[in-house]
Amino acid sequence: MSTPSPAALPIRRLTHRDLAACADLSEDRGWPREEHKWGFLLAAGTGYGIDDPEGGLVSACVVTEYGPQERPDLGAIGMVLVAERHARQGIGRRLMRHVLAAMGTTPLTLHATPNGRPLYEELGFKATGRAEMVRGHFRADGYQPTVATRAATGGDLSAILRLDEEVFGADRTHIVTRLPAFADQLRVAEEDGRIIGYAAAWPNMDTHVVGPLVARDTETAKALLASLAAHTDRPLRTDIDVRHEELLAWARAHGLESVAFNAVMTYGIPELPGDWSRRFAPVTVAAG
Repeated sequence: MSTPSPAALPIRRLTHRDLAACADLSEDRGWPREEHKWGFLLAAGTGYGIDDPEGGLVSACVVTEYGPQERPDLGAIGMVLVAERHARQGIGRRLMRHVLAAMGTTPLTLHATPNGRPLYEELGFKATGRAEMVRGHFRADGYQPTVATRAATGGDLSAILRLDEEVFGADRTHIVTRLPAFADQLRVAEEDGRIIGYAAAWPNMDTHVVGPLVARDTETAKALLASLAAHTDRPLRTDIDVRHEELLAWARAHGLESVAFNAVMTYGIPELPGDWSRRFAPVTVAAG
């Protein structure tokens, strides 16, 4: 009996039981395994995958939806991967078409690498922004914050959720409420007893990824970034909207180096909802 071609294999929903197979797929493509992140995404979102008859996964991706469950305001697509031995056979395109059909009229977003961008453009996504990944050991070098920051407490959660929805433009309760368990640090910026920003740092291989980073202004974002750096020995990594030129220049001056650029793309909407001027970095590029 001949093995079915990968193009004919069924697409199914992934569950937490697929965590190791997803990490294997990342590793197969030369990415870090990122099991901690895969676990978070599979718990908070919907995974899609194609099983390899010989074991493991041929392909996978995750969609994280925001807003009302019955009619989401936005879906973020991430971790789109095809195993090396099945690459360039149209499998990624087929998986993406399946996701587009499943999402119906829900507006979508994703961060595209230069390699992935042509496929997404072919499917109707448009580049509406750009993010710069920076990485390195943060050096304070005499920096004195002008905004007060502290570790978040359980009592801050409702204020964080209100601020986040205002800035992101959709309800992210199912993501934000998972941050205390997912992240090693969750910190808030405060003025006159009011929360004006918040940020998390979560472990990813040898780094701490800063995300989300939501702040009233650049000075608040700087204070949050510096406070996260002060509480870890690991290098930081974050993906900052390139329109935040002042924060990027400051981060580079304090030891973070530019590593890569990704296109922020949308489908079904001309631009992302919310207030970009207060949205500095996503939770992760995979979830927006």
